[in-house]
Amino acid sequence: MALSVVEVDKPETGGIAADRLRSLVDRIERLEEERKALGSDIKDIYAEAKSAGFDVKVLRQLIRIRKQEPAEVEEQETMLDVYRRALGM
Repeated sequence: MALSVVEVDKPETGGIAADRLRSLVDRIERLEEERKALGSDIKDIYAEAKSAGFDVKVLRQLIRIRKQEPAEVEEQETMLDVYRRALGM
């Protein structure tokens, strides 16, 4: 069976454009590598903070809190305070 010009220029298998798929996979792999490098950099910064005497667990909490909306943080702090008082803390 002879291939048409279209099939040679844009190979498709089962209706999937191989070039497009390869491009998407390549981009995802590059971003995964970048994420891995960033994760390593973040780990190094936490190690630096720990060696400077900062509590890493508290730093992680601060980072999580800063990502939240102020109203959500206030609601959580209010509920925590209510629970603490209920337990006599």
